[in-house]
Amino acid sequence: MKLPALWFPSIPGKNVLASLALGGFLFLACAAGAAAAKAKDWDGCNRRVRYTETRYHEAVERFGPYSREALHWEHERHEAYKRLEHCRREWR
Repeated sequence: MKLPALWFPSIPGKNVLASLALGGFLFLACAAGAAAAKAKDWDGCNRRVRYTETRYHEAVERFGPYSREALHWEHERHEAYKRLEHCRREWR
């Protein structure tokens, strides 16, 4: 379908129309995906905490509480809890 030349008399006018259409589409696409991204991030934080807790306790059982492995997983566990706190603040 060919549009009359009077509606869009210049190439910049056509560019503005195309930009508005693309911007509207991107706005709707981003707005729809925001809730899922937050939920996925929250699940990832909880999964990371469970994983580091498990690895820490395994390292303590196998090598002792002051071993290099236990200290490494204790540090990772601390980082996971900090990330979880960040996720909680962001979620509210």
